[in-house]
Parts: sequence; structure tokens; C-alpha cells
Amino acid sequence: MKADRAFASKRYAVLGLARSGRATVQMLVDSGAEVTAWDSREEPRQQVPDGVTLADPLMIDLKGFDGVVVSPGVPLNRHPIVAAAQRANVPLIGDIELFAQMRDELPPHRVVGITGTNGKSTTTALVHHLFEQAGVPSLMGGNIGKPILGEDALPAHGVYVLELSSYQIDITQTLSCDVAALLNITPDHLDRYADFADYAGAKARLFAMQDADRHAVFGMGDAQTCAVAVRERARRGEALVHEVEGAGLAHLQHDWPSLQGPHNLQNVAVAVAICEIVGLTPEQWLPALKTFPGLPHRMERVAEHRGVTFVNDSKATNPASAAPALAAFPPDPAPRIHWICGGLPKGDRLDECEQYFGYVKAAYTIGDAGPRFAELLASHTDVTRSEMLGDAVRAAMAAADEGDVVLLAPACASFDQFRDYEARGDAFRQIVTALIEDHSEVAL
Repeated sequence: MKADRAFASKRYAVLGLARSGRATVQMLVDSGAEVTAWDSREEPRQQVPDGVTLADPLMIDLKGFDGVVVSPGVPLNRHPIVAAAQRANVPLIGDIELFAQMRDELPPHRVVGITGTNGKSTTTALVHHLFEQAGVPSLMGGNIGKPILGEDALPAHGVYVLELSSYQIDITQTLSCDVAALLNITPDHLDRYADFADYAGAKARLFAMQDADRHAVFGMGDAQTCAVAVRERARRGEALVHEVEGAGLAHLQHDWPSLQGPHNLQNVAVAVAICEIVGLTPEQWLPALKTFPGLPHRMERVAEHRGVTFVNDSKATNPASAAPALAAFPPDPAPRIHWICGGLPKGDRLDECEQYFGYVKAAYTIGDAGPRFAELLASHTDVTRSEMLGDAVRAAMAAADEGDVVLLAPACASFDQFRDYEARGDAFRQIVTALIEDHSEVAL
């Protein structure tokens, strides 16, 4: 993408040269901007285009710059770049804000923005899939997929489908989505926000940025999301606020192998509402639900061996996101889940999961949270204190009977033992595959 009118002859500093940072630098250079860029690592600094000035924004005078572009990973509550930009009266922005500023130069299009604590990646990918299957040009970006600024612009009447984290919304000021959706709000990322209300307010800003004549879609499963819906209904009227739940689609869910569980029922309901607002019909979206492949580490069916299903939900990094994974496998008629949980805890309780403890045949606790989770679960089910993921999978596989499910839904971050949730999920997949091969009977 490029935008000559929006950025030509303007000055920007870009801090962080990972994928989105590199794409931002290239777009700004192509659009005629003057760019200063920096990364603490030498290798990405060596890859910047000709004409880019290499300098740490903290070490230069930022007065006169039109923006400091930072990665969403920069902690705004404690990074010195925030004060430096404020002193120079320069806005601190991200690549989504740059995209918003260049929209007038793109072919006619619509933008869908999707946020929420849990489920936003699956919902974003699903909306993109439904549009693609209906023949509508679509591009998926934001917190998922490729950096939006590094992609070619869509042809006329295309739809940009953006997953937006609270961190991204924090550094976006002017994105008025044609359709904005909020799935849910539960406590998360409280190391970056003053309190839960502050975090919920970050999610709500996606709707405050919208023009009042545009559509908003809300999942109605928690008080915080409902409160945002009430405020937006007062601002823009009943016709433009869509409150959805998945109960009306439950009788069809068995046809969607990658969209099992009550949480995915809500994800589908929100995705369908978005697509119908944009113009799809049931004849277009209904058959496409069957072909949605799902996402890695999100209720991913890794294997089936001797009648036991192995499910990787490593993306369940807090109890609120682990609870729907447990709910997806009710007793049939007896409990059948061998639950692998633990990691770096985001709290010392499993309150959201507690209503599904009766679904758990046995639990295998790992990581820093292992001892505490074992205490919480001991009065409800058999618990094995495994500590390491490999030991947990091995024990669960040995104990599981035909019809059971070995479920990795950690309810914790991964950083005590793994680089990220993806590395944890990859390890689970590899361990399962290796153990099955050892038994010489594989059914993937």
C-alpha cells in the first residue's frame, strides 16, 4: 500500500522493526515520507530501505515529527517513549492508525474491526473465510495474519477484516470501522492497565472512534460488554446496534467440526451478524461454516488415537478462555476430559472454569501454577502434578479410555516454560505425535 496525499513530505519515527514495523517503514518511504527508524537489534536495522535515518527516537529531538509509530507490544504504562512523545507534542500511533489515515486514497471499501478478550482471532478468521467463500475480496490483518500496511490494497468493494487488541486500539485515534464488534470483556492484561475498568475502557474506544451512523455488534455474555452496548445504543440508535447470542444456531453446530463449544457458538453468531450487515445471505454463509479450517492452538484437533481425541487449545491463556474449552466436551455420560492446565498464572483462582469441573475425569498440572491449580482441583477430580508438559501428555495418554479427550487448555500464560502460547501448542502437538508413533497406531 501507499498513500501519497496522506504521508508525502511528513516526518515519522518508527520504533521497533519486527514485521509490522518493517512494513510501516516501507509504506511510509514509498509514500514519500521522511522516516527515522530504530530497533535495539542490529539485524533489523540493517534491513531498512535506503534513505531511512537510523536513530533511537529517545535520543533525538522529536519536535516537528508528525507521529511516533510504535509496536502494540510497547508497554505504554512504563516505556519512556510515551513521555518523550508527549514532551514534543507528537502523537504516539500504530500501523492501524496509519491505515485509517490513508483510507481516502484506497479504492472504495469497508472495514470490519473485531475486538474482545477471547475469541477475536477465530472470529476474524471466520469472517474473512465467509467473505472469501462468497467471492467478496477480503484481507485479514491487524493482530492476525500479515501486517496490513505491507499488503496490496483491495479492489473496489473489498472488505478489510481487522482483529484489534486493546494495545492496538490504544495507539489508534481515527479508525471509524464500518462494522465494529465486541465479543466479550474479561480480566486480562492488567499489568498494562490501571484496573479492569481501564482495560474495558480500552476495548470501548473502538466504538467511540466510529461515526454514529455505523454498525456495532455485541456478544451479550458479560456485564462489561452489555454496558458498552447500552452506551452505543443511546448514541447511535437501536437499528445500528446488534446484540447477538448463539442459541439460535446451536442445532447446526454439529456440522462445524472446527467450531465446537459454546464460545464458538457466540463467535459464529457475531461473525454471521457482521457478514449479513455487509450484505451476505444465509445461502452464502451457511455452507461456508462447514469448511472453516479453524486456527492452530484454538480448539485444534491434533490427533485421534485408540478412540482418544487430543485437542490443542494453547491459546487459552486465562481461566475465562479455558472454560469454554472444557464446556465443549460434556460428560457422555461420565466425565471424559483429561485436562492439562497450568503455566504462568494470571491469578490464583479458576473461578470461570469451576462450573465445568464435573466434566474433568482427571487433571494434570504443569508449570508455575501447577501446585496452586492442584490444590483447587484436588477435591473435584484426580490430579497428577506433572510439572512438565511432556510428562502430563504421557500420563494423560496412559490413563485415557476410548471416547475420552486429552485437552491442553492451560488457563495460563506460557512464559514460565515456553516462548509463547504457539511454542507451547507446537510442543503439545509434537509430543502427542511422537507418543502415538511409539504406539505404532496413528489416526490423524
